[in-house]
Amino acid sequence: MRLPELRVMGVDPGLTRCGLGAVEGRPGARLSLVAVGVVRTPPDADLGVRLVAIEAEIERWLDELRPDSVAVERVFAQHNTRTVMGTAQASAVAILCAARRGLPVTLHTPSEVKAAITGSGTADKKQVGTMVTRLLRLESMPKPADAADALALAICHVWRGGVQNRLAEALAKAQSARPPRGVRQ
Repeated sequence: MRLPELRVMGVDPGLTRCGLGAVEGRPGARLSLVAVGVVRTPPDADLGVRLVAIEAEIERWLDELRPDSVAVERVFAQHNTRTVMGTAQASAVAILCAARRGLPVTLHTPSEVKAAITGSGTADKKQVGTMVTRLLRLESMPKPADAADALALAICHVWRGGVQNRLAEALAKAQSARPPRGVRQ
């Protein structure tokens, strides 16, 4: 059975730069670039204003691109608490926007994405950008790195998350079709 193409929007959350990228494809087949960009907010602006700007742009992308699912980088602990908080807040905005539309959201860790894209969970940003460029057959590496990271998230999800989600859905359907234990038909 050939899997259908999946359109995934990846979000590399951040308050100053929030990477957005969308790809289309299926596991084992060529992927294609749908869109890539970055939402920028001024570091000296009020937090609420910055979050509203991120929300507006994510909403616009979701309206225009109509992805099947959204992949967001899982926030991980860093030494800089302020950075972690901003990343978590931008991440929550992306999750909220997708949830409003009933879109499935999957969180992927940075090392999971790096391993999916480069084969190494410890790859650096340049290695990830280089592989994203090759996989999508782009003429140049997406800039800034947040844009390439968003595409890497989307690619990772097509290759890993999409298959896992479809398997989970198929299992849930199969289990719901079975009569409860102890019930004879």
